[in-house]
Amino acid sequence: MENLTKVVVIYGGSSAEREISLISGAAVQNSLKEEGIQSDLLDFISLQKLPSLKEYDIAFIALHGYEGEGGDLQKFLDKNNTKYTGSGQFSCFNTWNKKLCKEILSSNHIATPTWLSVKNLHETFLRDGLENLYNYVVSKIGNEFFIKPSEDGSSIDIFKISNINDFKNAIEKCSNPNREFVFEKSVAGKEITVSILDGQCLPPIEINTTNKFYDYDAKYISNNTSLSESSLNDSELQDIKNIALEAFNALDCFGWARIDFMQDGDGRFFIIEINTAPGMTSHSCVPMSAKLKNISFSQLVKKIINAKN
Repeated sequence: MENLTKVVVIYGGSSAEREISLISGAAVQNSLKEEGIQSDLLDFISLQKLPSLKEYDIAFIALHGYEGEGGDLQKFLDKNNTKYTGSGQFSCFNTWNKKLCKEILSSNHIATPTWLSVKNLHETFLRDGLENLYNYVVSKIGNEFFIKPSEDGSSIDIFKISNINDFKNAIEKCSNPNREFVFEKSVAGKEITVSILDGQCLPPIEINTTNKFYDYDAKYISNNTSLSESSLNDSELQDIKNIALEAFNALDCFGWARIDFMQDGDGRFFIIEINTAPGMTSHSCVPMSAKLKNISFSQLVKKIINAKN
């Protein structure tokens, strides 16, 4: 964006990802200050309490969770003629909802792990019973699977299931089972994430964790999680980048995104989810991926603001 003079960084909010959003937003604002760009932090409370943003050239959305990634904020900003970073209303909603995202991916012949969904996990559990529900899921998608809320981020209420006891414990520990959930086949193999910036793929990052899977602790707290440039060969590298861009375009994403994959033992790639407002913390994958291309954090922030597709 030419003649950029003032940016508002929208962050915080009330989701389970609030603390991560606060860190992301502060990092973004610090980088803008380093570049001599005037900026303000705006801790999101609600759409109704958003002040006028007419004095700003653009809003940098560092707001995680539904408030920043579900589409309502983007709809509000569009209505008020406020420019903002990242994808628009419908692409945010369709990527935020895992069921809808998987349906769109599948309709475009883009691989994602086998899944099924229930409108309300708690009601389904009460209606069918533990054993019947477990056996039904296993019959459809296999012995190992994940339970995931259709709408949530940072691995909140996600559980890996290997047996009926895991299944029982997951339902008991789930903080909010009264919502739509997706049961997703577990893909054994490498976990890889691809960041897209302005229509180009940055170097894929391979994720290794000592945790059971890449959960909240592994993402933001544990020092035993390692992020490194993937060891994919040239053919695999081209393949995963092509798939990432196909998904980005199929879901009408804009500007930047992070696309998470699993690669199975046969080398096939499966998309797990798409993030339209990825984290920008010291533990985050996008800044690390950019660094592999010699793009500094401050340069990354400016590129996100200036992205044209």
